[in-house]
Amino acid sequence: MLEVKNAKMMYGDLVAVDHLSFTIKPGDIFGLLGTNGAGKTTTFRMIMGLLDPTEGEVLYNGKKIGYHNVNEIGYMIEERSLLTKITVKELMLFFGQLKEMEPKVIMDRLDYWLKRFDIEDYKNKKIKELSKGNQQKIQFISAIINDPKLLVLDEPFSGLDPINMELFVEVIRDFQKQGSMVVFSSHQLDMVESFCEELVVLEKGKAVIEGRIDQIKKDFEKLNIKIVGDVDVEKLRSIPGVFKVIEHKNVIEAKIENESVASKVFEYIRTCKHITKYDVEQASLSEIFIAKVGRNHEEV
Repeated sequence: MLEVKNAKMMYGDLVAVDHLSFTIKPGDIFGLLGTNGAGKTTTFRMIMGLLDPTEGEVLYNGKKIGYHNVNEIGYMIEERSLLTKITVKELMLFFGQLKEMEPKVIMDRLDYWLKRFDIEDYKNKKIKELSKGNQQKIQFISAIINDPKLLVLDEPFSGLDPINMELFVEVIRDFQKQGSMVVFSSHQLDMVESFCEELVVLEKGKAVIEGRIDQIKKDFEKLNIKIVGDVDVEKLRSIPGVFKVIEHKNVIEAKIENESVASKVFEYIRTCKHITKYDVEQASLSEIFIAKVGRNHEEV
């Protein structure tokens, strides 16, 4: 288990992380999100034992986390940092031995992952000879070669096509099933929403959204109603509690303040003709993020 307890990190007079607390249990996929400069990278470094918090503590299985835990941690950073002049094999031997792995174990695992990612022919190729997408696969393999119990992934899907994105998801799910803790950050909020059960959203070092995603969406209260049919948009807008109506190409979307407004909208929709769709949905994580953090920070 990973426990962040009231952690605060100062750089001089700058508060990078401000009294942050959360717990990640084995088998959890935990989302750590935030705007640029919100404190994500500092938090990543604290939970990997690379930085000691100015106040508070970070515990791994009940003890202070530190460099002595490195053999059980895998980290994929947002900026690709591969040694491009050496081969894939040489790179993995280098990273694996840094984590005290035997060369034979490294090679066995490398063969497995190269086959899993359908890049078996690249074992003896130099990193610089690989495409950007295949370099990203190698970066990912370098993070999981040691079979980590704590896997930290910063923007792992950046630049991936849907097929390879799904492959990454399958692998991460496999680590989840074997009890690894996964800490995950992404700009793609729809992916976070489908992937994580719990999250923290940071803004200026503080947690502005935290908890289980299903409870966060429930607490937000605002809902979306999607309608297909002959609807008078102005009448829809005039219903108390409808604060926005968007006309998409084939769907009209009404945004409402809370669940009680849905019945009022439904009463109006019953008077309309040719209604083929009426769906009440919770607000998306993206909408909640914008509402909580502000429209100036739509990207995490």
